[in-house]
Amino acid sequence: MRAAVLRNGRMIERDDVTEPVPGPGQVLVGVKACGICGSDLHFAKHGKDVVALSAEMKGMPGGGASPLDLSGDVFLGHEFSAEVLEAGPDTDAPEPGTIVTSLPVLLSPTGIEPIFSSNATIGGYAERMLLSAPLLLTVPNGLDPRHAALTEPMAVGLHAVNKSAIQPGEAALVLGCGPIGIAIIAALRHRGVEHIAAADYSHKRRELAETMGAHVTLDPAQGSPFDTATPAVVFEAVGVPGVINDILRRAPVATRVVVAGVCMEPDTVLPFFGAPKEISLQFVFAYDPMEFAESLRAIAEAEIDVAPLITGEVGLDGVAAAFDDLATPDAHCKILVTP
Repeated sequence: MRAAVLRNGRMIERDDVTEPVPGPGQVLVGVKACGICGSDLHFAKHGKDVVALSAEMKGMPGGGASPLDLSGDVFLGHEFSAEVLEAGPDTDAPEPGTIVTSLPVLLSPTGIEPIFSSNATIGGYAERMLLSAPLLLTVPNGLDPRHAALTEPMAVGLHAVNKSAIQPGEAALVLGCGPIGIAIIAALRHRGVEHIAAADYSHKRRELAETMGAHVTLDPAQGSPFDTATPAVVFEAVGVPGVINDILRRAPVATRVVVAGVCMEPDTVLPFFGAPKEISLQFVFAYDPMEFAESLRAIAEAEIDVAPLITGEVGLDGVAAAFDDLATPDAHCKILVTP
């Protein structure tokens, strides 16, 4: 079987991966599409740091995952849609040929394995993979499987918006218009928020932000977004040192700050900037099963159009080049792998 794997920090194609066999409660599926996520790019570059820092955290999602050996091949790919091929023994599952998506988690007798980065659990950058039957969601309404694959990143945006408790009449400012920032903008617009500002240095990303629902876009090179926007809620989707502190310094009194960007470096925050203004700081991560299902429903019922996010499509032999291409913000938003 063919798959793209991470080896020594680079994606390569293999044609000798052992075909997975579904056990009880599992199904074998053929991957229809898998989005390349920014977290995959980040893991390819900073895998050692991710593994080391995750080991230090108690209660980290995926705490039951198998140890990861970065000297071996690593399977990636967690934004996927797939076709059911075969159910494991004594497993109640959709009929073969059914198009599905799923939370990126594989259940097995030995525990819970996140479908994110693993030496053994195959992800969506492969011809076939295993999924857990109880977690499957049938893709409805004849939805394009390529669009269904974007359920996962859209759920991340929805979760951030839900955590913010923003109301339609409140103003929002989204800092960073990469895939997660764009997902936040789409969720805000779907929620009926009437004032959405979005900031990014990239002209193309600002254009996409407008397409997905931002009412106004701002170029930070032309001045602080806070010179124009007066938000009740700020969504940080940049993930680089200094951004949170700058938000605390510039944000209005009683601003709610939702941090969706994941910074892997030490950062300095001066609490004095936030204390007198009683700013609330909320970190967010991933989503819950209901948010995942709601995102699929909204896409399938054309309440959110994810088509503009897809800016490229490659086969397994093009994954390495796609990782390189995604390093340039003006070139792409979301590249899909279609094995």
